[in-house]
Amino acid sequence: MAISALASGIVPNRLARRQYADNFSDLHPRLNDHEAMVAADQCYFCHDAPCVDACPTEIDIPLFIRQIATRTPEAAAKTIFSQNILGGMCARVCPTETLCEQACVREVAESKPVKIGQLQRYATDALMDSDIHPFNRAASTGKKIAVAGAGPAGLACAHRLAMKGHDVAIFEARGKPGGLNEFGIAAYKTVDGFAKREIDWLLQIGGITLKPGVRIGGNLTIRQLKADFDAVFLGIGLGGTGRLGLENEDMAGIRDAVDFIAELRQAGDFSTIPVGRDVVVVGGGMTAIDAAVQSRLLGALNVTLAYRRSLDMMKASRHERDLATSKGVRIITGAVPVAIRGNGSVEEIEFEYSDDNLEPTGHKFAIPADQVLKAIGQKLADADLPETENGKIKTTGAGRTSTEGIWAGGDCTLAGDDLTVTAVAEGRDAAEDIDRCLMS
Repeated sequence: MAISALASGIVPNRLARRQYADNFSDLHPRLNDHEAMVAADQCYFCHDAPCVDACPTEIDIPLFIRQIATRTPEAAAKTIFSQNILGGMCARVCPTETLCEQACVREVAESKPVKIGQLQRYATDALMDSDIHPFNRAASTGKKIAVAGAGPAGLACAHRLAMKGHDVAIFEARGKPGGLNEFGIAAYKTVDGFAKREIDWLLQIGGITLKPGVRIGGNLTIRQLKADFDAVFLGIGLGGTGRLGLENEDMAGIRDAVDFIAELRQAGDFSTIPVGRDVVVVGGGMTAIDAAVQSRLLGALNVTLAYRRSLDMMKASRHERDLATSKGVRIITGAVPVAIRGNGSVEEIEFEYSDDNLEPTGHKFAIPADQVLKAIGQKLADADLPETENGKIKTTGAGRTSTEGIWAGGDCTLAGDDLTVTAVAEGRDAAEDIDRCLMS
């Protein structure tokens, strides 16, 4: 941490040590056996269940809940993992309140949906705790596939390909795998190193080789991958970050929210993470919410989340917004940042109110800030890619790009929507298409 940043009030160890453990404890602890039976009993086991259609990975939700109800959670977990090999993480971070649970018949009729997400965690945790991998690798096909990116899309693709007998090499730019699950999600949503434990469990299928520290477009090109492998899957995410376009944007105390979250996730001791007294987060998505809430949990006195459009246009779900306000985060909408002020370090940020079309109203206000976290979107950071549109890779069908032999999925594509569960579905479906193309 630079001296100027420390002088501005961004300091570690704002709380008593025991308070960090309480603040970053598991957001939704695992159900016990009795709680799981009660929750499973709420399901109507619908035929043509709308919750299945609402799940991007199309898990047979009534089936796995019935398997829990009959006290076979390991069988329930296999039902889940057959569609979503990262079902454990998705149970923790998926916005079920806007997907499967929103479509639940009980939600529509009674505003009390079945606890699908918590039941999914109960089942997947039970199987993973047994250290049993439920799938066997097929006989080797002799085919080699390169996967660029060890995030949810890349891992899902690699696992499905390995299960079909192909040899997979995953090239990851960072020093460890996991992508969004390891570096980009709030610490209180995935405690006790679960992201790493899930990857270690996934790799038990065999046939997958991890190659960390290798960046596509840096020390490895797509042309090389095409020459050395039978197929290539790109799950590289969005490495670049957006800018506010304001003077003084590089002033001390201003940083990207994704870097802030990544630093926190990799910290062995939360008390070592510096945070401001007055924190302003600019953005309206899940990253903005995670950054704002965790700033409060680290001990920031005042945390404000400012979003340029209206509340109903925020990408963050109502559940996440409610969580933020319950932790003391103030949310201001219709606020466009127009100026950053300070003397070496940021001291305040000025906003102007706007309408839904971002037309300025002329009314301005300033918020004191010794730390500003930018969560205004990410973009592709790599060049020499297949055809792109609006800063993302264009795909057709099950992830086919404009370049023959190259598939893509997850946030780096136009079809991506910043959800782990969607990335898993796209990686899985691309793997099925790659297998058909290689083996036909």
